[in-house]
Amino acid sequence: MGFMDSVKAKLAPAKEKVSDLAQQHGDKIDQGLDKAARTVDEKTKGKYSDKIVTGTQKAKDAVEKLSNKDGDTSTGGSTPPPAA
Repeated sequence: MGFMDSVKAKLAPAKEKVSDLAQQHGDKIDQGLDKAARTVDEKTKGKYSDKIVTGTQKAKDAVEKLSNKDGDTSTGGSTPPPAA
């Protein structure tokens, strides 16, 4: 067993716990990400809006991926919805 295999084996329970929390509180996490993005955008006076939107979407995609235990990705993908 290599070093990385050992690390993966030790972190498996933590990944399951994070997955459970992401599944239970995904909506709250999304709201927190949106609030943080708005705050940062206001503080930077819109200078980095495109980067903030991209980062926020990637974070939401990561939460979605964590919350899908069975690997079902039909509820969302890596493509963000069109801007309104």
